[in-house]
Amino acid sequence: MPSELEPEPAVLTGALVGYSRVSTRDQNLDRQTDALTAAGCLRIFADKRSGKTSARPELAKALDFMRPGDTLVVASLDRLSRSLQDLIAIVAELRRRGVGFRSLHEQLDTTTPGGRLVFHVFAALAEFIRELIVEGTREGLDAARARGRVGGRPPVMTPEKIAAARSLLPDNSISAIARMVGVSRGTLYAHMDAITKAAS
Repeated sequence: MPSELEPEPAVLTGALVGYSRVSTRDQNLDRQTDALTAAGCLRIFADKRSGKTSARPELAKALDFMRPGDTLVVASLDRLSRSLQDLIAIVAELRRRGVGFRSLHEQLDTTTPGGRLVFHVFAALAEFIRELIVEGTREGLDAARARGRVGGRPPVMTPEKIAAARSLLPDNSISAIARMVGVSRGTLYAHMDAITKAAS
């Protein structure tokens, strides 16, 4: 059975610990703080940095602070994680430690049978998405190989560009040829053997 679906301890009697994080649109934590306080959180950890940075030092502190029987509470799921995979990983780790999870906006509570069922669906969906991505990537590579291609980016210097560079020699400088062909000087130098062989 996947670790995400491990049974959670039957009784969680510890503290409610809140976590909040600003978003790029809303830099004010008051609404989240009020909701977490009203939910009964005895302590609230807040990350005040927004943007695409993955650093969440206060979340790390919250996770370190909690003990078996405690419950982590957030105002909404997007305050805890940026993706379904991230959410599954965090909540699965909480469950392994005997810590519950509750999201107020979505009314998701892993300390209840209904909440655990919803989270099982999330975990199964995440696994299904992973399998689809892997299968799609494999099929794409197989199709590319069948057409004589392998994975990776297409070559910068195509046969057409080599022929164009050859036709510009020796009347133009390397810099001018690179500019006209649409590649860097380094790329042109790297393919100089092919260009000069084609010219000979």
